[in-house]
Amino acid sequence: MNDTSVPDPSPVLDLLAAFRRSKTMFTAVTLGVFDALETGPKSAAVLATELKLNADALARLLDACVGLQLLRRVNTEYANTPAATTYLTKTSPRRMTGYLRFTDDILWKLWTDLPDAIREGNHGWKRTFNWEGDIFGQIFHTPELRREFTMGMHGFGLISSPVVVAAFDLSRFKKIVDLGGATGHLTVAACRHYPKLRGVVFDLPEIVPIAKELVSATEVADRIDIIGGDFFTDALPESDLYSLGRIIHDWSEEKILLLLRKIYDRLPAGGGLLVAEKLIADDRAGPNWAQMQDLNMLLVTEGKERTLGDYAALLKRVGFTDVQGRASDAPVDAILALK
Repeated sequence: MNDTSVPDPSPVLDLLAAFRRSKTMFTAVTLGVFDALETGPKSAAVLATELKLNADALARLLDACVGLQLLRRVNTEYANTPAATTYLTKTSPRRMTGYLRFTDDILWKLWTDLPDAIREGNHGWKRTFNWEGDIFGQIFHTPELRREFTMGMHGFGLISSPVVVAAFDLSRFKKIVDLGGATGHLTVAACRHYPKLRGVVFDLPEIVPIAKELVSATEVADRIDIIGGDFFTDALPESDLYSLGRIIHDWSEEKILLLLRKIYDRLPAGGGLLVAEKLIADDRAGPNWAQMQDLNMLLVTEGKERTLGDYAALLKRVGFTDVQGRASDAPVDAILALK
């Protein structure tokens, strides 16, 4: 007879193995497994020869990827699942491989610093890597790293941006300027959803060529301009709607308020700010994605994740009066503040 007084160990057992599942996916990406299978199904022996890996060890990795639903096996050959082809191959326009590599190479190590981050209340760049300055300078220290990280975030954006721009009725606005807009995924999604809207992607000059490349390939490119600049120090393009996608959670409150005041002062009466961030529930009991991202911000940036009430307080401090939020199942939620 089972002892019903003993708690279910499933949450503990699942978390005990969670890092193993992540590392399995990261390793398969790093070793080029999914890219090698893009030409068609292959056996472990053939893959091992092609990738210069141990055949028995590779077979065990491949079987684990089958269990994770990243590969499928037919007789003795392995093939990518649609999810692996879409998100884990370097030729896919929706790939997340740049962010996966960043997670494996940098975040994985920073997360080992979590106990000290909790003790000291700050990020671990210095403790873990002996880095000075902000992490973005480290991420972008070569054009190749800059491009792959940006494309990894682009993959996230293609999932979340259509949800964000549809969360509220934005048809009253004539122009959207996405500050720190990276590859333009949010601006493109907004222009697709609202046929009369024009857009501007505003990001650092080194990101502009990537944005131009990706935006020019869309059917709304004629309604979107790409402008290089630093939203902290440069004048903002004129607009009646600005957007900040996964920007606010990176920075200290001092820098956030500086940026929000700058946006508020530039907006006309009735203008708006669309914010895309993952919201922590008001009772702070979830969702888990936001809570894990909050710890990630502690380890990596100057910032944090917030509740809708937290964001409303910040926005109202600079003058916004009407602040609404919409939760979603996407990687980010939506907040709209009106002047």
